Amino acid sequence: MDNKNTVILTINCGSSSLKFALFDFTSLTLISKGNIQNIGADSSVHIEDAAGHEERAIQPVPDLNAAIQLLTGLLQESYAPYAIHAIGHRIVQGGKAHYLPERITPALLDAFESLIPLAPGHLPAEITAIRAFASAYPTIPQIACFDTAFHKDMPFAAKYFAIPRHLWEDGIIRYGFHGLSYEYIYQQLQQSSPQEAKGKIIIAHLGNGASIAAIRDGKSIDTTMGLTPAGGLVMSTRSGDLDPGIILYLLKEKQFISERALNELLNKQSGLKGVSGTAADIQTLLEMESTDPKAAEAVQLFCYQAKKYIGALTAAAGGIDTLIFTGGIGLHAPLIRQRICADLDYLGIQTDAALNNDNRDIISLESARVKVRVMATNEEYIIAQHTQQWLLTH
Repeated sequence: MDNKNTVILTINCGSSSLKFALFDFTSLTLISKGNIQNIGADSSVHIEDAAGHEERAIQPVPDLNAAIQLLTGLLQESYAPYAIHAIGHRIVQGGKAHYLPERITPALLDAFESLIPLAPGHLPAEITAIRAFASAYPTIPQIACFDTAFHKDMPFAAKYFAIPRHLWEDGIIRYGFHGLSYEYIYQQLQQSSPQEAKGKIIIAHLGNGASIAAIRDGKSIDTTMGLTPAGGLVMSTRSGDLDPGIILYLLKEKQFISERALNELLNKQSGLKGVSGTAADIQTLLEMESTDPKAAEAVQLFCYQAKKYIGALTAAAGGIDTLIFTGGIGLHAPLIRQRICADLDYLGIQTDAALNNDNRDIISLESARVKVRVMATNEEYIIAQHTQQWLLTH
């Protein structure tokens, strides 16, 4: 073991996907990364090393445990020269008591079990992964890195819902999510443009899950997601914000008597998928929109919501100096960026069509008051960074 290179393994998993990365423990240099997508069917397995060499395969992976077995086998065979010093996990929700990175213990796992109702689409898979890696690597510390931490000091008016205060004590507050992504983007901006990082920044993390956050003086001022990752923007299969009366109506008039049926409707059958009636993927919908009015309306609704929230968060931040697009859609869909930014000239947002279509790092007009950037996020790096910091200080 002493002759092996010491690494941090990061794990970022969902109900049907498992992302991993290996980082050098000392330098946090990326060694390798990969993902297993479409777990539960013929899954795509993609592995890429730091030099860009890739391996891809399609194979049956029936469930998350099988995906973890596949990964642990790969780590033991293909990454034998590396000794895992710690495993860092992205944890979507830690409730009111858990924000800062901490070592995962049986007591913390019990706390996660109790928080499943706040993130039913994420926490069960994360708990499964933690238990599986504890079984495979029983002596290696596992560190929880929370997606809510970046937003924990939001101002009072942004953090609390207008419900009886005793419910706040029960943990019914606005937590905000995608915090690991926002933290990475902000760190990168600090390094590349420190003066710009001191300004008023709106970051749009647009992917299957989507949210937008306002940052001022390096702190989260407000964000679109709330108690759960289902709030805020229209997403691939999640509804985003709803009039609470809709829930009451569904319970009373449509006999949605089970929590499971309501969760299925709002988290898995709504959003782009629900509006289009066909697809949850924005690129697919863009290809369909010229011949399918429902596909076009789904795209229109997505862009409208993002535009509206950019305006609202600009008001919350007291202005805007920089708008940043990230996430899979933010990074790879110039047409969506163009439509979101259209008619926002009054805020000082003006994009250059050629720069936008080329997916350049900066897509705003040189003369525009607001800088519009396109940046790749890297949640895995932040997980590794938090894991390293925890180990060095404990």
